[in-house]
Amino acid sequence: MGLIKVLRGNAFFIIFIVAIIWLFFPFLAKGQLPIPSDTIVGLYHPFRDFYSSEYPNGIPFKNFLVTDPVRQTFIWKNLSIEKIANFQLPLWNPYEMAGKPLLANFQSSAFYPLNLILFIKPFYLSWSIFIVLQPLLAGIFLYLYLNNLNLNRRASVLGAIVFSFSGFFVSWLEWGTVLHTALWLPLILLSTDKVFSNLNLLNDLKFKIENLKLEVKIKKYLVWSLIFTFSVISSFLAGHLQVFFYLLILSVVYIVSRWFQYERKIKFLFIFAFCYLIFTIITSVQWLPTLQLILLSARGADQIYIQNEGWFIPWQNLLQFFVPDFFGNPATLNYWGVFNYAEFVGYIGIVPLIFAMLALFLRIDRKTLFFGMVFFASLLFSLPTPFAIIPYKLAVPFLSTSQPTRLLFVTCFSLAVLASLGFDLFLKNNKKVILPLSFICLVFILIWIYVLFGGNFLHLISLDNLSVTRRNILLPSVIFLFSSVLIYVFKYIRNKGIREVFVLIFLLISCFDLLRFAIKFEPFAKKDYLFPTTKAIEFLKTQKGIFRVLSQDSRIFPPNFSTYYKIQSVEGYDPLYLLSFGELIAASERNKGDISAPFGFNRIITPHNIDSKLIDLLNVRYILSLSDISSKNFKKVFQEGSTRIYENKNYLPRAFFVNKIIFVNSKQEEIDKMFLIDLRSLATINKKLPSSNFTGGKAEIISYNENNILIKTKSEGESFLILTDIYYPTWRVLIDGKSDHIYKVDYAFRGIVVPRGEHEIKFYDSGF
Repeated sequence: MGLIKVLRGNAFFIIFIVAIIWLFFPFLAKGQLPIPSDTIVGLYHPFRDFYSSEYPNGIPFKNFLVTDPVRQTFIWKNLSIEKIANFQLPLWNPYEMAGKPLLANFQSSAFYPLNLILFIKPFYLSWSIFIVLQPLLAGIFLYLYLNNLNLNRRASVLGAIVFSFSGFFVSWLEWGTVLHTALWLPLILLSTDKVFSNLNLLNDLKFKIENLKLEVKIKKYLVWSLIFTFSVISSFLAGHLQVFFYLLILSVVYIVSRWFQYERKIKFLFIFAFCYLIFTIITSVQWLPTLQLILLSARGADQIYIQNEGWFIPWQNLLQFFVPDFFGNPATLNYWGVFNYAEFVGYIGIVPLIFAMLALFLRIDRKTLFFGMVFFASLLFSLPTPFAIIPYKLAVPFLSTSQPTRLLFVTCFSLAVLASLGFDLFLKNNKKVILPLSFICLVFILIWIYVLFGGNFLHLISLDNLSVTRRNILLPSVIFLFSSVLIYVFKYIRNKGIREVFVLIFLLISCFDLLRFAIKFEPFAKKDYLFPTTKAIEFLKTQKGIFRVLSQDSRIFPPNFSTYYKIQSVEGYDPLYLLSFGELIAASERNKGDISAPFGFNRIITPHNIDSKLIDLLNVRYILSLSDISSKNFKKVFQEGSTRIYENKNYLPRAFFVNKIIFVNSKQEEIDKMFLIDLRSLATINKKLPSSNFTGGKAEIISYNENNILIKTKSEGESFLILTDIYYPTWRVLIDGKSDHIYKVDYAFRGIVVPRGEHEIKFYDSGF
């Protein structure tokens, strides 16, 4: 009886838990991973070659749009956790772009508190749990927050369902950073309310008299202050700076609005200012190195974002709030809208949308006013409105390089709260639903008129696209009609038990609607597809020495895959690639000293000019290609299926001595000189040294790992050592245990003056 009572009392929240299980059923029951590893073996060589006997046309993959998790976040987090597990700081990643910061790369999120889960082995299992936690925690936190607003528990459950399975959550579910940043927002708002309410009670005289109650209130106030601080810290460290920025702005505005509500006492604001001070101090371990990287990166230099189609949410894509697949869906390979689908989906389900409109139209209170304004403000700055363009016209730092479509996080969150507020109002007074129903009905009528007549007669949509759209608007239309009938009938029901059944049906319809949408989009893949080792990869891993590889075709071993296999590469995919490296590769591709922006990389650096002398300098020993290379400088040494591996006969060693230094006065002069000189014996530098002539010598790399490089040298006189790893200010050098200076040479690399004789040289990343 006790169990039945508990289940009955929590029946509506159990629906939310069952929805989580339903979404992740392929993982929980079948062992398929919420990782888009099917794209690894379905899109790229040599993995397609590896499976070619079973799948001559390639392994089918569900969603080509979801590739970044296996090209970025999964890989970087895996390397970070591996270093921490070995009691080392994850400072440097030598496997991409000739070396780049790892800790400073915000998306590696090395210090995120919930990373503790990722120490469970194997990593793919802990990562999958990490992904499952996102909608689960988001829903629980929002449920608690909505309960604190004194809403009906059923309305709180609806909000939890909407937030956890909204278009924004579905689109970014498998990244492992975006949603871990976003999920802390409702807990931040809840703890804000609790801090204010307990502080307010502490000022009440009756609590000052009753010492016991005063002590309880002090403890509660301190606990909620700690929860607030922990939540903000966790959100920041979770790994997505832009989403955190929006969360921070919203939470600060919320604090100010609550402050106006609670007597406007300055000491209330001091409490939150202190919490943010603690936040700033603790998170400095992340934001200081990240800020340094941002200042040295090419962020914003490579393209004019505001001119890109799809940078803002296109006006027509507002239809996706009503019909998520109006323009098709990438998972069914029939998406015909502006790229990219995942950036524009603000769908929250038809039933929640009805109740959100009900709140906006008819609920008059501070909560509705606040979240209504947040909803409209988020749309105002994510659509191509005159207001949204202002940060880009003024080149506001950070904002001018941030894609405004990510504001859908705020849009979906505010709609989830509004849906709860509207449902709460409906359950209390269900006689005023005609206005929102009429509004949404009008939208659907206009959509149908456009699809049946306008799009066809005006030739605005091709016949193929038109058939896709007609199919995809059918189910949302049916759900709207069915839900409208239930809502209208509900007005006349007085029996409490039947009313509970109807409420249950509303929640179930919302779950069905959102989960159908999520399951259609979200890929789950076999564990075997997660970075398998092929013969070509095994060949590269077993070659002796320190060297880099280059993929001549973007379909082979794409950028960042090398990090997982710990094969060093010159390619990379990262919004924060170093400006010096970007300019160097731009010059290499143009085969002249042209370092002008834009470079055309679009955050993905994939050099193709294998005949460039800069490729030799970069220690590129092996070239991966899908076609034969006729140049005499390259020799084919291995082939697996269509994947060919060629050895570069002219590659330079990673560490070598030069005979002379050429002094330059500017980086333009330096890059020009590099195309004129023999880089095997000469190097460029933009600082004066006592001497420019040096003797040769021998350099042998004894050990090489992520944060440390040990080299033994021998020379007859003073010599100059070049290490073709990217120069970065956090790196230090010891010569026989004594600190020395690292020079930036050959535009982007490291160089040191080495005394005559035999020496042990240690390069290490100090982290600052």
